[in-house]
Parts: sequence; structure tokens; C-alpha cells
Amino acid sequence: MIDDDETPREPARPLRLAAGALAGLVSGFAAISVAELVSAAVRPQAGPVIAVGGAAIDRTPAAVKDWAVRNFGADDKLVLQLGILAVLALFAVALGIAVVPFRRAGAAGVLAFGAIGAAAAATRPDTRGFSDTLPSLAGACAGAVLLYVLAGRLGRRRPATPAPAGAPVADWDRRGFVVAASAAALASTGAGALGRSLSGAGGRGAVASRDRLVLPAPASPASPVPRSAGLRIPGAVPFVTPNSSFYRVDTALVVPEVDATTWRLRIHGTGVTRPLTLSFHDLLRRELIERDITLTCVSNEVGGPYVGNARWTGVRLAELLAECGVRPPSKGGAADQLVARSVDGMTIGSPVEDLMDGRDALLALGMNGEPLPFDHGFPVRMVVPGLYGFVSACKWITDIELTTFDAYDPYWVRRGWSRKAPVKTQSRIDTPKPFARPKTGTVMVAGVAWAQHRGIDKVEVRVDDGPWQRARLAAEDSRDTWRQWSFPWQAAKGGHTLTVRATDRTGRVQTEQRARTVPDGASGWHSVVVTVE
Repeated sequence: MIDDDETPREPARPLRLAAGALAGLVSGFAAISVAELVSAAVRPQAGPVIAVGGAAIDRTPAAVKDWAVRNFGADDKLVLQLGILAVLALFAVALGIAVVPFRRAGAAGVLAFGAIGAAAAATRPDTRGFSDTLPSLAGACAGAVLLYVLAGRLGRRRPATPAPAGAPVADWDRRGFVVAASAAALASTGAGALGRSLSGAGGRGAVASRDRLVLPAPASPASPVPRSAGLRIPGAVPFVTPNSSFYRVDTALVVPEVDATTWRLRIHGTGVTRPLTLSFHDLLRRELIERDITLTCVSNEVGGPYVGNARWTGVRLAELLAECGVRPPSKGGAADQLVARSVDGMTIGSPVEDLMDGRDALLALGMNGEPLPFDHGFPVRMVVPGLYGFVSACKWITDIELTTFDAYDPYWVRRGWSRKAPVKTQSRIDTPKPFARPKTGTVMVAGVAWAQHRGIDKVEVRVDDGPWQRARLAAEDSRDTWRQWSFPWQAAKGGHTLTVRATDRTGRVQTEQRARTVPDGASGWHSVVVTVE
């Protein structure tokens, strides 16, 4: 007896196995395309690749996340998505090969993988429940049906009339398979293209709200940047980081596009006697201030690129909290932690004491004279000088809850990072670059140093194992911004190691002790090796 769902138990030809692998790939492509089309009707974040990718990020150990940021930078999300697609492709190939002898089992495998995507979507921090599972389920059903149909074309053909003696006998419907697979691939391409188009249309309202926005002149403008704050030395970074060059480190696989006209911010929780719900227009009507503030990511290695300086426009967060009846712990307040929530479910906890100690903690609406870019949190984000971003810089913020550190652990704390993380005093050599080959004579060594909310008092450079020599500091804009420095080095021929260290305004010298980024930021001296010719 032969199961009517199975082909005869005889060795499959290599070409037939290859066709099975192709059937798996086409079916997998169809599943992803249909899921993308359905997610356009639900929301892009519910798509299986995004949902599974987000779940992978949530469950990845802090050290692995840090490695990904260190090695791939802003491309870490692209690498993750490509990796997920590669795994899906391998899985699809395996299922396609499996359907050659086991037709139903291969289709069931597609459904199982769809269930994984649905479960990932349903357990995301920003899940909207059952609706978020629909893209994965619909895609899995489409892929399973298609794989079952294509597998039917791979089954042995039983000719109506016996073939003449010596004539070749086709053991499967090659022509029918090619036609069906080609038609499915074309239809899937169309479905995917339509899904992407509809997803783009869904964000047009957000784009239009940003395009129409004209930020009011700040009531408290930033002081002009001193002309001598920036260095005119080849290789030195600009004092103000352009928006297009500003670093981006977050967990959002799809950048949220939020319509400013429908955006709302709720402030509530422990110690809040007058809860508030604010619209974007409410913030625009308040007194805006403009400040130059340098931000640093806790994932920035010694000498790393994840630090940038910008001019931010926004509303004083401390004033909003005070209006809600919030008091800092030093004045008897019941809450010592502010938990900011993003539209994508991210939670970031900040010390209430730091937010209300007089520093320019902002709900920022603008960056370098224009509305926030979507990548950097449009319509509203938090900016707090002196704290690493993972404890302060909530992008796409939509909710503020006052609570305590004992009562709640935000996203990064649950993954092994510190609850409190003031920025460490750091310095970096920007020029010459590592392994550069400058000529003998005067070589300008230059870079930046930062200790936000404390300020930089001194920068020193050491050549090889020689004495520390004081570098020239550029003019200071504010204690909340980085400070550029330069050192004219009389370079002698041969290999040399250049090392830099900074001293902040409290008198604390940047430590030589090396520490990795987890749990509260990297430390150590930055060095570069050069060969003078």
C-alpha cells in the first residue's frame, strides 16, 4: 500500500530534489510577500521578519548586542534582517526537499514556521494583540498551500497509455511545475510590491505632518557657538554634527513614522497629582528653549564613533513634571525613576533627580534648526545632557510614567545594563588615523573630549612612553557639549603610539583602566599607532 499523500518509496533523482528545493524557495517567497501585503493593512511592525527580528533582539544577550553595534554600527538591523531571510531561505529549501517524498509534512512545516512568527508578533512589547498575528498566519497559509500544490507537480506521473518500448518515461510533471512555480513567483513579486507601496502610503500622513511643520522661534535661543570652538584641521570632525551623520543606535527594525497631528503624550504615575495628556500642538504653544548638547551611546567603545553634537529645540522636561506635581526625591518626591515609553514599546528609565536638578533636560522637537528626523525620534524625543542614551534618550516618546527603581526595570536593565549611567569622561584622537603614515616634521594631532554636564578642563597627549603634554583646547561652547583639542607634534621618523586622556571640571582624570561597554559604558585611554616616514 502507498499513502495517497506520498510518492512511491524509490530514489529521487537529483533534478527532482533540486526542483523541490526551488518549490520551497518559491513558497517561502510567497509566504513573506503575502505577509508583507497583510501587514500593510495591519501595521508594518507586525510583519514576520520584523516581529521575529524584534523578538531576536529582545532575547539577545547584552554582550552580543554590543558586539553587533560595535561591528556593524547603524547597519546592525540590516544584517539581522538579512540573517533572518537567510535562515528562512535555508528552512524553505529543506522543506521543499522534504515534500518530494512527504507532501503533507512539508506544508505542515510552513504552517509551523508561521506560528513562530505569529507568536513573536503577539509577544512584542508594542503588540496590538491578535491583529498582529494575522500577517504571519496569512503568509504561512499561502506558503503551505503553494508548496502542497507544487509538490503535486513533483509526484510520479502515471501515463494514460503505456509508453513504447525503449521510450523515455517522464517521472514528474516538469512543464507543469515550471509554469506553476513561475506564475507563483510573479504573483508573489506583485503582492510584495503592493504591500510595500501600501506601507509607504500609510506613512504619508506622518511625512506630511513633518513637512508642514515650522518650528517657532525659541523663547530662549542657544548662545552663538564661539568661532574658535571648531578646529580647521584636516581630519577633525565638525563641531556640530549634521543630522545625516548623527549616529543612530536603537532596536527599531522599522523606523516608526508617527503623525504629529495625532501624537499624544501621557504623563502619569507615582507622585503625579495632576496627570497630563499633551498633543504636539500643546508643546508648540509652550516656551521653547534651544541648547547645544552632545549625546553619547553607552555602546561607544573607547575611541568609537557613537557620539555627536547637535542643537536641540524643545520644552523643559522639569517644568512639565513640576506642573504635574512631581517633586525630586531630594525634596520629598515619591518617585525616583521616570520611565519613558516609545511607540514601538521601548522603555527607558531615567533618574528623576537628574531630570530636575537644573540641567537642560528636554522633550526635543527640533534638531539643528529643523524638525526631528524620523530616525532620531520625530515628532518628540527626550534629550538629557550627562546621561547615556539608554537611560535618557527615548525616541518616538508617547508615555511618561513616574515610578521607582525598585518597582520597575526598563528594557535595558532587564538585559544586564546599569540602572543609572552618567557619561564617563572620554577623549578621542580623530587625526592622524590609525596606521597613518605622516611625514616627519610638525603633525597636527587633534580630536574631541567630552564629559557632559561637567565640562572638559584639560586634555593631554603622550607620544610613546614619554611624558604627558598639554594639548590646546578649542573654545568651550558649554559644559554640555564636547570640546575639540589639538597638539602640534614634532614627529620623528619611525613607528609611534599616540595616546590621549582628558580631565573634567571636577578634577577627575580619565581613567586608564579598560572596561567594556556593558554595564555602564567603556573606559580607558584611546591610542593610535602611526608610522612616520
